[in-house]
Amino acid sequence: MAQARISAKASEGAQQQQQPQPPQQQQQQQQQQSGGQLRGRFYRSTSMADRSSRLLENLDQLELRVEAFRDAASAMEQEKEILLEMIHNIQNSQDMRHISEGEREELNLTANRLMGRTLTVEVSVETIRNAQQQESLLHATKMIDEIVNKLLDDLEDAKMRLMSLYGACTSDVPAGPIDQKFQSVVIGCAIEDQKKIKRRLETLLRNLENSEKSITLLEHQKSSVRQSCNSKQD
Repeated sequence: MAQARISAKASEGAQQQQQPQPPQQQQQQQQQQSGGQLRGRFYRSTSMADRSSRLLENLDQLELRVEAFRDAASAMEQEKEILLEMIHNIQNSQDMRHISEGEREELNLTANRLMGRTLTVEVSVETIRNAQQQESLLHATKMIDEIVNKLLDDLEDAKMRLMSLYGACTSDVPAGPIDQKFQSVVIGCAIEDQKKIKRRLETLLRNLENSEKSITLLEHQKSSVRQSCNSKQD
């Protein structure tokens, strides 16, 4: 009797082992087996791809902000140059020469104070250049400096030469001749350096124009004084 019961239990255990497992349980076992096989090697899951895409999108947005930041800093650089130029022009204007000495001294003190406060602002945007661009920048700067150093020798000739350099930097149709050699040099410069070279030439030409106006006004005043003196003598 006892042996019959043992045989019956063994038969029931064998039948239970032979019964098929539910589909969900089979799927879990397959995932565990596949996970064990991939363990120890690189496996890029869907979540990793999503994470990489999200990081790339963040970097793209940061790149736009970096460029906007550099543009804003460049605009501040230009604003500083403009402010210094305006203060300098006021100090050297004809109006400053036709006021009392006390008023002129007071205005110069104010102008010097404003210039000093402007100079306390340090803004610098470094331009990334390769060796060829660096050489082109030095060459272009040297060509401009050579003309500037000869301004006092021949003002009119220096103005014409600066205008030919400026014509080589602008996309508009120039009013006069273009310095082809300077144009080829500027093309070899970095884009940011090209803009700075153009701005420098614009500033130089404005200063020359203001100087010519001052000289013309001064000559006119001298002529008026001479005519007045001649009239009194007559």
